[in-house]
Amino acid sequence: MNDTIKLTQYSHGAGCGCKIAPKVLDEILKTSMQLPGNDKLLVGNSSKDDAAVYDLGNEMALISTTDFFMPIVDDPSDFGKIAAANSISDVYAMGGKPLMAIAILGWPVEKLPVELAQQIVDGGRSICAEAGIPLAGGHSIDSTEPIFGLAVTGIVPTKNLKRNNTAQDEDHLFLTKPLGVGILSTAQKRGLLKPEHLPVMTAQMTSLNKIGEELGKIKGVTA
Repeated sequence: MNDTIKLTQYSHGAGCGCKIAPKVLDEILKTSMQLPGNDKLLVGNSSKDDAAVYDLGNEMALISTTDFFMPIVDDPSDFGKIAAANSISDVYAMGGKPLMAIAILGWPVEKLPVELAQQIVDGGRSICAEAGIPLAGGHSIDSTEPIFGLAVTGIVPTKNLKRNNTAQDEDHLFLTKPLGVGILSTAQKRGLLKPEHLPVMTAQMTSLNKIGEELGKIKGVTA
């Protein structure tokens, strides 16, 4: 870890806390345009899912997702790993298999050393390697705050596709990770997190939800 630069102090939010509020986002996305329907689009904005899904035919579908945020931890490599795991896991959440990723990087080049950005990208690259996919490219900008994430492409048999709005009454909820990481990450940003809790939090956030792909093959799993 870099002992002098705390990345979390260069973001006004933490992780998904940087998201635009749902009501504001609804206003942004609202449109009076007459948009053409597309029978091939299996999952779009309407169900507020983790990714968009497009029917390829032959009982296969393409998954497309993107996710990025500001630093949630101070260690640049860990930040890259967390952002990448978060992005790739959206594909697993739909029951799919990731194929490749491209990076999204915003960096305040006048404020922070570029070496830290390189460590962030390398962290993301290591998680892509763990998922068995290439980090095939990306896009970068000079921004006022550090931002990193991935756009990920995956694939799923249509019969295994899982959506948020297909849960049924009396379904049982199974957690693939423990709750409370958001509380710990907020404590980290405020300097309140106990040192012994940091590696526990980081281990959870850098872990891929690969099990989602296997769970998606089970008929009894509805969402």
